[in-house]
Amino acid sequence: MSNRTQDLTLVLGATGKTGRRVHQRLAERGVAVRAGSRAGSPPFDWEQPATWAAALDGATQVYLAYAPDLAVPGSTATVEAFTRQAVEAGVRRIVLLSGRGEEAAQAAERVVAQAGVEWTVVRAAWFAQNFSEGAFVEPLLAGELALPVGDVAEPFVDVDDVADVAVAALTEEGHAGRIYELTGPRLVTFAEAVAEIDRAGGPRARFQRIPLDAFLGGAADAGESPEVVWLLGFLFGELFDGRNATLGDGVQQALGRPPRDLAEWARDAVAAGAWSGAAGGGEQGAAGADGAAPAADAEPAR
Repeated sequence: MSNRTQDLTLVLGATGKTGRRVHQRLAERGVAVRAGSRAGSPPFDWEQPATWAAALDGATQVYLAYAPDLAVPGSTATVEAFTRQAVEAGVRRIVLLSGRGEEAAQAAERVVAQAGVEWTVVRAAWFAQNFSEGAFVEPLLAGELALPVGDVAEPFVDVDDVADVAVAALTEEGHAGRIYELTGPRLVTFAEAVAEIDRAGGPRARFQRIPLDAFLGGAADAGESPEVVWLLGFLFGELFDGRNATLGDGVQQALGRPPRDLAEWARDAVAAGAWSGAAGGGEQGAAGADGAAPAADAEPAR
């Protein structure tokens, strides 16, 4: 695909953690870009297929971030319907944000790979930014993050690395047909992540493991919908069985550099004032690693 800067790129999840970064980077490069969100112009809503055509009008590339998560029942069918419509509308390249260890996410990957256009899969570990831009902010500021997660480690990835890889796939040659496993450079437990944030000068907090039933009951008592409670149960009840406790080299493959370490991310987050506001001041992200209700246009907080 030539003359990428002349193509129109539709960025879905444009108010989410990766989406807004992808949108900003493309705009700074002079790429014609359209924000795909319910607040966009024209608006885009996964739950309203009638909005898809206007958002796709003139687009030749799509950054596809599905909300609230590809694990949600029915997500594969929705992604398939959207992908088919996108190809019919003239889209020639799709970059899909996917999650590690999810059967439904891999089903969506197959849908995109079989669509007959150039494709790249950005398969990401859980985001480091869930500690600084989502529902983890308030409990960290309050002094305790309580989750139904034990000692299984996760290779938390910096969202800026995810966005950089997505932008490379949208603006450069050589990424078509690739599945990039994006992780940080080391395995870290949630307790270790909280301690890393403390060492960097962030909130002094402790990590507390709680039973899954208590966690889900608390989410329900807080007013979360049954769909969100189900998703939290899947994400925290199934994914932390060790299946994702491995490192990937997708950042190195795509960008020619190593991924950022959690310690470096934490220092930068402190310097940027990530936890300097009042408790609860963090952006609400999608369900999943945030442990929050899905924001209207956010992508999964893997």
